[in-house]
Amino acid sequence: MKRVITYGTFDLLHYGHINLLKRAKKYGDYLIVVLSTDEFNWNMKQKKCYFSYEERKALLEAIRYVDLVIPEENWEQKINDVKEYHVDTFVMGNDWEGKFDFLKDYCEVVYLPRTPEISTTKIKDDLLNK
Repeated sequence: MKRVITYGTFDLLHYGHINLLKRAKKYGDYLIVVLSTDEFNWNMKQKKCYFSYEERKALLEAIRYVDLVIPEENWEQKINDVKEYHVDTFVMGNDWEGKFDFLKDYCEVVYLPRTPEISTTKIKDDLLNK
């Protein structure tokens, strides 16, 4: 079984997220989504989420491409996650291009193009400017 892993906050879930998850799943049989916890988002990214970790987790678990959702609690956990879950392919959006190349010693690293016309930031900006 080929295992794929991706990371994200997935707040205000939208079709760009779904596109990423669908394309990530094509790289294997089992997709693990590592979801940023509320504490990690606030303390390390200075991001306040609209939906709580548990709400975002429930949304992701309802998506047919997603097999497992686990928490992201720190930046450094990626190598351990790849090893612990026997990951074959690490997938991220290409806005992170090159940032995770250090994982190439442990698995294949793939950067997928983002869906250009949508993002959580764009949704928030559009709502604020209405």
